[in-house]
Amino acid sequence: MIHFMNKRLQSYKITEFFLSKMKFICVFVVTIALFSFKFLKNNSKNLDNSSINAIKVVCIDAGHGGKDPGCHGVSINEKTVCLNIALKLGAKIKEAYPNIKVIYTRDKDVFVELEERAQFANRNKADLFICIHANASSPSAYGAETYVLGLHRTGSQLKVAQRENSTIYLEDDKGEKYKNFDMSPDAIIIRQLQLSVFLDHAILFAGYVQSELKKIGRYDRGVKQDGFLVLRNTTMPAVLIETGFLTNLDEEIFLLAPENQSKMADAIFSAFRIYKTKMEGSIELKENNSNEKTLQTERLYNPNNGKNNSVKLKENLSESIFFMVQIETSDIRIPLNSPKFKGLDVFEYKQDNFYKYAVGKFENNFFDANLYKNDMREKGFQHAFVIAIKNGERINLDKALLEIKK
Repeated sequence: MIHFMNKRLQSYKITEFFLSKMKFICVFVVTIALFSFKFLKNNSKNLDNSSINAIKVVCIDAGHGGKDPGCHGVSINEKTVCLNIALKLGAKIKEAYPNIKVIYTRDKDVFVELEERAQFANRNKADLFICIHANASSPSAYGAETYVLGLHRTGSQLKVAQRENSTIYLEDDKGEKYKNFDMSPDAIIIRQLQLSVFLDHAILFAGYVQSELKKIGRYDRGVKQDGFLVLRNTTMPAVLIETGFLTNLDEEIFLLAPENQSKMADAIFSAFRIYKTKMEGSIELKENNSNEKTLQTERLYNPNNGKNNSVKLKENLSESIFFMVQIETSDIRIPLNSPKFKGLDVFEYKQDNFYKYAVGKFENNFFDANLYKNDMREKGFQHAFVIAIKNGERINLDKALLEIKK
């Protein structure tokens, strides 16, 4: 009898466990559906063919400020470094692109709450949010790293997020308003899926930032993900750049010099220029003898049978939208059988004088493409992201998502 009762108790606990998981899944699905409907409804009026790709507003956020100095070096603090680089970056964007509106969460030494920084960007309908910070750790730590919103991956990354988030305790309510912010892994996963398009673009821009900083001699600490409150409520691609370690004397000396602050701003601006071209560019298509527009040397993944087929995307093929995963960009052509592609079947297209390589084909199915993107990242393509193609041409993801919702 006791043995029978134990088995019944175990069965009950297992059932209770699965019911709790099903409850979470149901809440998760409803949350995604409601957010998607609200987001698409609120933004559909502002989207059209002529403006869907344009970057019109850039929000630059200089970290800390006022009563919050951030981290310290021997002779400089974080808030000063952040502001100097932020203003230099904004000036470069304004000079190069007069039609782009550049806004600052602060353009002087004042304290701004973390939530207000995000809401300021949202109210002004920013298309990109660039947060500038400086880092602190052991005296031996050095280099630059760029963060997007994500899960706490390592202990060191968690410490960075905790330090930057600690600003809330200097706010008037001592951080009371953030008690309702759920920063648990489950909550961040939901938020990432809600803003998956923005996250893909943020990761893309972050990769460009790291690449350009490396070109000026900065040690590349990579693109990372963590739970920064300042990124939590932004409704656009958002990154947080840790420009260097003020706790490292050599790095402090570097960041203290105005000419090096200009170099940092130049590098971030170069990343922005590449990103802008990427987002707004159009695919270069070649005409073949049958007058069918086709992407160069393309191979598309068929998720229905797992086989790969060479296909041509005719100009008037259909109204279907195909979601694919871009895994590589190069200024020189890469053979499709290159070991770099790890045996994957890829297609190639040319855009803005770059050769680009993508895998997968998911007809009107962003969700599966997004899952496939995660598979590609696990295979080592860390900057993989989803693209959309209609009638043989790449279109903006926001536009594609709106169309498949109709």
